[in-house]
Amino acid sequence: MSVFNTLLPVFTEYGYVAVFVMLLVCGFGVPVPEDVTLVTGGVIAGLGYANEHSMVVVGLAGVLLGDGLIFTLGRVFGDRITRVPALRRILTPERFAQAQDKFAKYGKWVMFVARFLPGLRTPVFLTAGMTRRVGGPTWFFMDGFAALISVPVWVYLGYFGAKNFDWLFAMVRRGQHIILGVLLIGAIVGAAYWWRRRKTEPEAEL
Repeated sequence: MSVFNTLLPVFTEYGYVAVFVMLLVCGFGVPVPEDVTLVTGGVIAGLGYANEHSMVVVGLAGVLLGDGLIFTLGRVFGDRITRVPALRRILTPERFAQAQDKFAKYGKWVMFVARFLPGLRTPVFLTAGMTRRVGGPTWFFMDGFAALISVPVWVYLGYFGAKNFDWLFAMVRRGQHIILGVLLIGAIVGAAYWWRRRKTEPEAEL
């Protein structure tokens, strides 16, 4: 993993600060995988450069603050946020339409799923803030719930695999596949529920 090899010496040198800053950057859609960032933070803890439990706390703070800034920017500036060149490239008209469609189908649970999909997370949180589809407490609960699952898993995985990179990288790839599989199953179940609900609505009106 080239990203891991790049992050490891930086994180080893600057510790918690480097992990926290990188997670903030990830929140703004920069193409650095959040899971690799968290795993690398766990690795430096496993190598003795940090405490693994403190790294989990730093990871939670970094991802929630990064996501919160994106959500708040959308909420405060609304459509004007698309005039910022960097954010306009992230929230293209196509992605905005996709995010709107997913909100219409799945409601607030889209924000939970978005935490596990880097390409979707920033557009969804910007859209949530811009359209005011959800309030701040709802956003915090959904994103926080997802972060409480993902952050400890990746950090502790890095911690326990710090001295066996072959095993670690295999587990990271397997974990990514498992997460995508679970999300796919959840999406299928959600779509089936939505379709069944729409089908029964006309019958209820009769």
